[in-house]
Amino acid sequence: MNVLNNYNSIFEFPNKKTIATIGTFDGVHLGHKRILEKIIYNAKKANCESVVVTFYPHPRMVLQNGNPFKLLNTIEEKKVLLEKIGIDNLIIHPFNKEFSQLSAEDFVKKILVNQLQIQKIIIGYDHRFGVNRSADINDLISFGKKYGFEVEQIDAQEIDEIAISSTKIRSSLESGAIALANNYLGYNYFFSGTIVKGNQLGRTIAFPTANIQIDAEHKLIPKNGVYFVKSKINNKPVFGMMNIGTRPTIEGENQTIEVHFFDFDQDLYDKKITIEMIDFIREEQKFESFEALKNQLHTDKNICKNYINNSKFNIVE
Repeated sequence: MNVLNNYNSIFEFPNKKTIATIGTFDGVHLGHKRILEKIIYNAKKANCESVVVTFYPHPRMVLQNGNPFKLLNTIEEKKVLLEKIGIDNLIIHPFNKEFSQLSAEDFVKKILVNQLQIQKIIIGYDHRFGVNRSADINDLISFGKKYGFEVEQIDAQEIDEIAISSTKIRSSLESGAIALANNYLGYNYFFSGTIVKGNQLGRTIAFPTANIQIDAEHKLIPKNGVYFVKSKINNKPVFGMMNIGTRPTIEGENQTIEVHFFDFDQDLYDKKITIEMIDFIREEQKFESFEALKNQLHTDKNICKNYINNSKFNIVE
């Protein structure tokens, strides 16, 4: 997949036009995948290049001042997911206040027509674009007639059938409904970070943990609690349980992310790691003693191991 950092750096397609779509595609979930597969199918059928135009930062991060906005995917994660689906070209255009003032017709003419040599665009019926999001699908159809490209809209019924949105997924993660979020996504929700040294308290109660420092400032981290998780270390799957929270039993103040991997004993300090979240186990709580905490951790571990051993649990690969 070709990755371009703005539409001005687009590769020339001397012998091919493009079939494109536009959107933030946060989460690259099953609803998005349905649109993206249409793009790929149409591009192959017409001997065109498939193109996704997305924006970074997310428009809401630029236009909604003072309202912190968390992302389901970092831009690097989005690249990996889109490439896995089979998109030929990804354009990541910088989104800023100046770009947000571009008129709808200038956007169509400068980007879709002049740069992308677009033959067809596939877009949701409710897509809005241009300054103040003033243009809609009807305007796009009119521009298509004027500049010679086809517009295929994904209608309300089809979108309702998918019944998936990034907002629903974000809400599920924030409430701890990890399994539901994974069903919407079509993959296990994941994040990456670097393993750093903690206070090593877990070792004293036979539950050593890897402390993870998240690399991405705007990545959404689910609610505090204990989770069943999975990672890949040295190309092998490793399961474990993770705590997100302030560690109230030791009067902690700052949020930490700690993972205890099952049947694993290797030095991971300073290594990059990706954690896949499978399900929520319980709320974080304050225990009366370390012994009570240790007993609960054994219970948590048994619950997690039941997931691994019991085929009725659907662990998204």
